[in-house]
Amino acid sequence: MNNSFKIPQIPLSERIRPDSLETFFGQKKLVGEGNPIRTMIENDSISSMIFWGPPGTGKTTLAKIISEKTSSEYFQINAVSSGVKDVREVIKIAKQNLLYNKKTILFIDEIHRFNKSQQDALLNSVESGEITLIGATTENPSFEVIPALRSRARVYILEELSADDLKAIIKRAITDDEFLKTLPIKSIDENFLIYVSGGDSRILLNVLEDSVKFLLNNDIIDITKEVIENIVQQKNVSYDKDGEEHYNIISAFIKSIRGSDPDAALYWMARMLEGGENPLFIARRLVILASEDIGNASPNGLVLAEATFSAVHKIGMPEARIILSQCVTYLASSPKSNSSYLAVKKAEQDVKNNPLYAVPLHLRNAPTNLMKSIGYGKEYKYPHDFENNFTAQNYFPDEMKKSQYYFPTENGQERNLKERLQQLWKNIKGYSQKGS
Repeated sequence: MNNSFKIPQIPLSERIRPDSLETFFGQKKLVGEGNPIRTMIENDSISSMIFWGPPGTGKTTLAKIISEKTSSEYFQINAVSSGVKDVREVIKIAKQNLLYNKKTILFIDEIHRFNKSQQDALLNSVESGEITLIGATTENPSFEVIPALRSRARVYILEELSADDLKAIIKRAITDDEFLKTLPIKSIDENFLIYVSGGDSRILLNVLEDSVKFLLNNDIIDITKEVIENIVQQKNVSYDKDGEEHYNIISAFIKSIRGSDPDAALYWMARMLEGGENPLFIARRLVILASEDIGNASPNGLVLAEATFSAVHKIGMPEARIILSQCVTYLASSPKSNSSYLAVKKAEQDVKNNPLYAVPLHLRNAPTNLMKSIGYGKEYKYPHDFENNFTAQNYFPDEMKKSQYYFPTENGQERNLKERLQQLWKNIKGYSQKGS
């Protein structure tokens, strides 16, 4: 193929960035007819807002469209590379604009990266209307944006683009871009291109353009799965180890094991590992879960989880995933009980809410004659001196006799513990009633 044309230096994602709502794909709940952002643009009545959504869903593009379709001067900064000084410079210009009845939009990308003092610097100007703030974040604003600023801005959630949205973006790229539309593009494996992009339109377009450049010497450009695999090497897995998605996925992972679904648990674990999660973090959570959610229903769960943590520490990836898989499937398949977890919570509540009663004399140690003479250790019954190594006596402060925190379940090995405790403490602590 003749390569006399000039390859653009500006990325495809920039070259075809939408400049109107008609060429903006996705987010119909926000920009569709009669919906909030479209209505604000049509009425030229923009208020401060925060866009929250995954990468590549159109946050920056939508902010630019808003600025271009309203009578506003537009400034864009990135919270990673900018600070209070940059914000104040924009505010200074905004105050001058107000004298001429001109609006100023300040778009802050990754606004969650601003610390509290940096966010505080925006408050007065946002409240007074000197600037209209549009913030973009991939993180939950409830945690990452200070309440005072959040209360002055509407939060709009941008959803992941659908497969149809992404296919429409591909079609627009090859028909509207001045470079691509001159090329003999025969076919594109759109489904695989969408898969490897992880729903991020920017990555989608970058991979598309790189695939085209890779095939430029061919008479026909056929973007197959093999070509795309050669370009990307691996799928883009959306997983920020420091962000909200981290907590969402570990939550789904734990709940899948708790719910006895080993298959779902393995899926979420694979998502974490593929996204670069530290396998020791996963192993540590398994140790906690083994005690909190399985407990005495299957005591070997904690033993295996502890062994898993040790083995993962010694072995490392990629083999560590095999060890984690064994532990995950065992824990998910095991009988469940949170009785020991609930028991310690109840005990803690009594300690926090009730007086700290004195230890009964018969439970006190008596290492000296003086202590013996005043009753320390008196009337204590040594269980090993009795049949079955047990004799009923009160081990609580006198004011708390018959208290019960641990209620064993009927699940797994815990049923045996329950039956034994019922037999030992029958008619004394009420296990036969409370624990049944």
